[in-house]
Amino acid sequence: MRDVLDDLLRWWQEGQPVGMATVVATWKSAPRPPGATMLVGPDGTAVGSVSGGCVEGAVYDLCQEVVADGVPRLQRYGVSDDDAFSVGLTCGGTIELFVERVDRESFPWLAQVAESIDKGVPVAVLTCVEGPPDRLGHHLVIGAGPGERQGTLGSDRLDDAATDDGRGLLAAGRTGMLHYGPDGQRRGSGLSVLVRAYAPPPRMIVFGAIDFAAAVARIGAFLGYRVTVCDARPVFATAKRFPQADEVVVDWPHRYLTGEAEGGRIDERTVVCVLTHDPKFDVPVLRVALDLPLAYVGAMGSRRTHDDRLARLREAGVDGVALARLSSPIGLDLGARTPEETAVSIAAEIIASRWGGRGARLSETTGRIHG
Repeated sequence: MRDVLDDLLRWWQEGQPVGMATVVATWKSAPRPPGATMLVGPDGTAVGSVSGGCVEGAVYDLCQEVVADGVPRLQRYGVSDDDAFSVGLTCGGTIELFVERVDRESFPWLAQVAESIDKGVPVAVLTCVEGPPDRLGHHLVIGAGPGERQGTLGSDRLDDAATDDGRGLLAAGRTGMLHYGPDGQRRGSGLSVLVRAYAPPPRMIVFGAIDFAAAVARIGAFLGYRVTVCDARPVFATAKRFPQADEVVVDWPHRYLTGEAEGGRIDERTVVCVLTHDPKFDVPVLRVALDLPLAYVGAMGSRRTHDDRLARLREAGVDGVALARLSSPIGLDLGARTPEETAVSIAAEIIASRWGGRGARLSETTGRIHG
């Protein structure tokens, strides 16, 4: 919903009903992930995408039906359906969509949700997408802290269970489905709740104000990270040299990372790229980084630099388990030469690490493409 929020909020503020389709589940090679959203506005305008173009025509019509009758729908499109190819889902995947009418009456908290997202305050919207008709389409809005809850999914027990489980997804910044019994029994079935989590963007911290760092900052911003470039040398660490970074910090890398960790400003989604390839900078900061629950820690350098770095880290007391988490030399083997090509190889390794990819050519693999 984040990418269509401006249009949704504008129509909501005008008191206009909107049809909203959200991907709630995917199988095989579905092109869009859970949480992807498409709107059909009061003037017939379509905003966003749920399938990269495959089923948008059919979803457009369904959104208009839901706006007209106010009855939410859970709809699946896939190659096993008789109409799969007629609607255009020829990629071999299956998607399940929840289509609902959004207006001031059905979702009175939209302005508050939008304000939280805009300010970077974690918030999640929980929606009953499958279950008894009297529960379908009910919403619960939760924050990260105790007592931050509005709306209801239909019962106190269900609200309590979904709040606890939803905060787990919110902490990880993940959109996903929860399944319960009719009254929120965790071992039950028959009732499904979609959790749309809106947490601040994950962080990418780049140490070393060099030309490679500028390229990594650009691709990090492109991937949706909040990018920080840090270097102890003020002559190199300037905003002018790194226009794509959200912030440029002059500090010793290990001291800065320690402060960010102690201040609670990094989490398990944070990626760290150490590009200094200078032992007086990279060994101290890697000692700190490898002791933190980060998503990715990579360090640039030649094979010789890598071997020397490992020896220094071992001497500094870093054990084998921690060293196994270090991606060094950084990046995948793409044959990169330029800073921009190297940034692509680093980004590719971060993506592969996040989703469990192997970095192989798809033409040489079998099985589904999209996890």
